[in-house]
Amino acid sequence: MIESISSIFVPIHKEGYRFIAIFAALALAMFLWLPEMFGWIGVILTLWCVYFFRDPERVTPIQKGLIISPADGHVSMIETVKVPPELALDDDEAVRISVFMNVFDVHVNRSPIDGRIDKISYIPGKFINAELDKASEHNERQALTVETEDGIKIGFVQIAGLVARRIVKFVNEGDQLLAGQRFGLIRFGSRVDVYLPKGHEALVCVGQKAVAGETVLADISSDHKHRTGRTS
Repeated sequence: MIESISSIFVPIHKEGYRFIAIFAALALAMFLWLPEMFGWIGVILTLWCVYFFRDPERVTPIQKGLIISPADGHVSMIETVKVPPELALDDDEAVRISVFMNVFDVHVNRSPIDGRIDKISYIPGKFINAELDKASEHNERQALTVETEDGIKIGFVQIAGLVARRIVKFVNEGDQLLAGQRFGLIRFGSRVDVYLPKGHEALVCVGQKAVAGETVLADISSDHKHRTGRTS
């Protein structure tokens, strides 16, 4: 019984307190100054805001070489692309795995691997649909490069979306991260890209549901080939 309750009433990230308070105040104002129907709409929006900023605990697989999903959502793209210059990776091209978060997904982002943050770059930009490929070049984004103890560099990029207007980071250059550790949050719909080292393939498929801090995107300690999937 306690476990089922805790699965519904998960912790709320502190970044959400201000927004929840604003939504609640607007709902109260609607009850006071507008027809009752509008007040209940305000209540629904307040409950959605609480749901949006939830921050559940996750169980992260621990194994050298595993690349863990940094975001909740669905895998929207897996492509070989040119590496963004802001990541300063050693390779010119890499396999990019994109995880798209809609407004109902958890938006707290987690590190895909253990390592030290080598570089953080913020790039201002537009707010087009984050599911579009061009969002990786044109949208507001924050790029992080993490170097493992073996000297391998992994790049991942938080990309603002059509509704998102703020990328929040909890870490700084030089910080040590553990796989699954919270490193940031994107408010209200967005995407996170992960760039694999050259020669490594994804272990997930386009359309697959990913869970931040839990889903294994790739294993750079193995030579597994790219996986395909089917809808069933």
